[in-house]
Amino acid sequence: MPTIDPSLYLKNQPQTRGVPDSNLGKDDFLKILMTQIQNQDPTNPMDDREFISQLAQFSSLEQTMNMANAIQGLVQSQHVNPIVQHSHLIGKTVTYQNYDEETEKWLPKQSSEVIGVSQVDGYAILELANGESVYADFILEIKDTNASNESPEDGIVDEETE
Repeated sequence: MPTIDPSLYLKNQPQTRGVPDSNLGKDDFLKILMTQIQNQDPTNPMDDREFISQLAQFSSLEQTMNMANAIQGLVQSQHVNPIVQHSHLIGKTVTYQNYDEETEKWLPKQSSEVIGVSQVDGYAILELANGESVYADFILEIKDTNASNESPEDGIVDEETE
């Protein structure tokens, strides 16, 4: 009596199939549609309205995927590091107004040249030539350094020009 080689049993064969993906993409949809068209009964072909409906679904799927990719790109572009986002201010003169939390009042406006940018808790902090640091959100005006009305000794904006 012939014997069957145990290495040929299905349970002993290497598993080459991967885990099926539950997400259908446009390629999968198109393959299904083409298979459906190729295997339809010639005596009872697919209704043209049904075919047009499936093509419209395919077009809608493709547009939705393109929109999802565009939104993903937009989200990625919004995650720019605050240091990179504000580095163009280095060498510029900024007018700013700080808030004194002790007195709960706004301090007088000042101007100074930006010499560096740092980041604290996700917020951009501008390092200024006058020794102060200011949140980028407190900037009121940006000027080229050579066009500013700043008096070099005190770093305060000339009141007459405002």
